[in-house]
Amino acid sequence: MMDVAREAGVSQSTVSFVVNGSTSVRISDATRQRVLEVAEALGYRRFSHSALDHKGSRVIGFLVDEISTSPFAVASMDGAREVAWENDRVLLVSSSGSDPELERSAIETLLSCRPEGMVIASILTRQIELPAALRGVPTVLLNCYESGNGFPSVVPGEVAGGHTATRRLIDAGHRRIAIIGGEPWMEAARDRLKGYRQALTTADIAAAPELIREGNWLPSSGYEQTRALMALDAPPTGIFCCNDSMAIGCYEALKEQGLRVPEDVSVVGYDDQEVARHMYPPLTTVVLPHDEMGRWAVETLITAVASGQKPSLRRVKMECPLVERCSVAAPRVIPDRRAAMP
Repeated sequence: MMDVAREAGVSQSTVSFVVNGSTSVRISDATRQRVLEVAEALGYRRFSHSALDHKGSRVIGFLVDEISTSPFAVASMDGAREVAWENDRVLLVSSSGSDPELERSAIETLLSCRPEGMVIASILTRQIELPAALRGVPTVLLNCYESGNGFPSVVPGEVAGGHTATRRLIDAGHRRIAIIGGEPWMEAARDRLKGYRQALTTADIAAAPELIREGNWLPSSGYEQTRALMALDAPPTGIFCCNDSMAIGCYEALKEQGLRVPEDVSVVGYDDQEVARHMYPPLTTVVLPHDEMGRWAVETLITAVASGQKPSLRRVKMECPLVERCSVAAPRVIPDRRAAMP
């Protein structure tokens, strides 16, 4: 759609409406003809249902709001695709780009392929309002949920994940444990902080306000907040970074101050991104189970369709396990470097 839109001088949504034969939006005949001619000139062809009509062919629709902004959407799709393929299904994927018009067009296109059911995915864990066009269609929600819990959904167990990360530092003997969180408007950031607080409470450790820092998921905020933490009169001996990107910045700030991980300061991350295993030392972190969530969504959908019943209405919180590497050790006292300054 991007290729055709650029050559035809129209929007992506216009291309989508034209190639899908949608009449819900007023588009001039001249524009429709130009879009089709450009598509043909570029070597594209209209989708043919004949590929789906042969005996034994079954389709599952997969609609996600964003793909390019995060590796987690791809992980979810890979898990969903694998289960679909293992069960002789084809996964048809579309991304709306968080554009309401594109979303409507994408849903119309996917439904025109007569899918057995739909998986609706979000890149951010959040509450959504399911489009009216999907009412009555077997649907499973992936990394999102509806307010009335009218559809089965799967989300990460973020509170438990935050508890797991913090508990690892507590078990190593740390008592001054800081957290560098994400933006508080995000559900994941709030839940990971909640897990941090619960772990401290369970261990009878007071949550010190100066050790709770707000980041923005980027390495720069991990760097800045770590510098601020280590400037405290009583700096932390352990730091829980609420994603691996901020842990990168944390590592850099500690290195600048002549501190070693984990000998001087222990660090735990979150997400288990590819970079975590290549940091020095490799980062102990918590897994976001997007692959498993994608698999669960399609398995749930296929099981329901096979039984001839609607998917059972439940919200599953998938476990976020710890990946043990080399960034946590027993605490040692960090000397007050400022006391030695003239």
